[in-house]
Amino acid sequence: MGHTDNYTLLCDFYELTMGNGYFQTGMDQQICYFDVFFRDVPDGGGFAIAAGLEQIIDYIQDLRFSPEDVDFLRGKGVFSEAFLQYLLHFQFTGDIWAVPEGTPIFPGEPILTVRAPAIQAQFIETYVLLILNHQSLIATKSNRIVRAAQGRPVSEFGSRRAQGADAAVLGARASYIAGCAGTACTLADRVYGTPAGGTMAHSWVQMFPDEYTAFKTYCELYPHSATLLVDTYNVLKSGVPNAIRAFQEVLLPQGIHDFAIRLDSGDLTYLSKKARRMLDAAGLQSCKIVASNSLDEYIIRDLLLQGAQIDSFGVGERLITSKSEPVFGGVYKLSAIESKDGTILPRIKISENPAKITNPHFKKVYRLFENDTGKAIADLICVHDEVVDPAQPLELFDPEATWKRKTITDFTVRELLVPIFQSGELVYRQPSIEEMRTWCAGQIDTLWDEVKRFENPHNYYVDLSQKLWDIKHKLLAKRG
Repeated sequence: MGHTDNYTLLCDFYELTMGNGYFQTGMDQQICYFDVFFRDVPDGGGFAIAAGLEQIIDYIQDLRFSPEDVDFLRGKGVFSEAFLQYLLHFQFTGDIWAVPEGTPIFPGEPILTVRAPAIQAQFIETYVLLILNHQSLIATKSNRIVRAAQGRPVSEFGSRRAQGADAAVLGARASYIAGCAGTACTLADRVYGTPAGGTMAHSWVQMFPDEYTAFKTYCELYPHSATLLVDTYNVLKSGVPNAIRAFQEVLLPQGIHDFAIRLDSGDLTYLSKKARRMLDAAGLQSCKIVASNSLDEYIIRDLLLQGAQIDSFGVGERLITSKSEPVFGGVYKLSAIESKDGTILPRIKISENPAKITNPHFKKVYRLFENDTGKAIADLICVHDEVVDPAQPLELFDPEATWKRKTITDFTVRELLVPIFQSGELVYRQPSIEEMRTWCAGQIDTLWDEVKRFENPHNYYVDLSQKLWDIKHKLLAKRG
């Protein structure tokens, strides 16, 4: 994708200057642990959706500096020749754990953890964040829109408004994982298998001497996928009547009853109700009505509350750019280093802003489920060597308000982070996009409806184990 297949230099320059510094000070082999996490759910929602792991896997496997890359860096005049020679043989040899794509995720918890020598761990920060931030953002927005449609198919129509070619293709991919039925982006189908489809533009109708001829010709050419755009001139006076005529004269005689009209402007509630009556009166009860035109989850929700007779939606710019909140605030923070004897030494970042204080140490994340309902209760961030035994009662507490405590029994646990790379080797079986899509839908079903509200959702708890809480507050007391 883009102007080059080599994304190695798609990094912040300071990752290279720090790498050079680590190399020259003998810290290049210092084992470090970094976590990716985010602080706030976009749009004030109750959860986000992880996406982008496949592209990170590809990046790690292709990570290498070409002689041309090294020559370019030499020209910057700030890197030692020994470091530049090191880059010629650079490859990732570390470990990565990550949350599978399509998994609901929550603020503060690691969604990807890196263990690697300092230069390697630091270097991959930009690309890892770029990919996870973008695709998780679009997946999260897409799922909100899909849920607003209440089971009606939603197609992603946003390529022409996406912020670049990669954003169009990868955004279509993320939207499909999160529940969209397909995309208008042909390349996304070619590369990732997200089903591409479409209808027609207003220009098709304008190219013909009259609207009926345009519709009739389209039905003749595409009898099994005819969706006619009826708002080029006048929806109710010409568009719908001409569509009815074309359906009756071309498709019904062939025994075809699967066709649709599309509304792309005007009062969609009013026009869809009127169009539905006209179609039904003509005996075309099977004809579907598709709606598009700057839609998002709130507009779709309102249309359905108003009784709009819409069977599916095409959503473009407000999905592919997540227009209402176009930034997913994932960050990449050091959480520990490893001594030469293998001891893990926790590290913490302290801030005047309490929300920016990090959780130290090499960690794992458990998701806890009620056995009787199958619903997720909370996520528990633990030190890497802790094991949660579901046969024993477990006390949870709010890490900010520690007097808020709850003991749970009769529950199931699942680790969220799974191994992706071990010693630089891929150990993860990348699921198909259909598997990721199915996984996503199933995992969202484990969330309570209150967590899925668009406004003021229930706060899903992400708690710390007592051991991790103690380590964090010991470091705070030491560093404060």
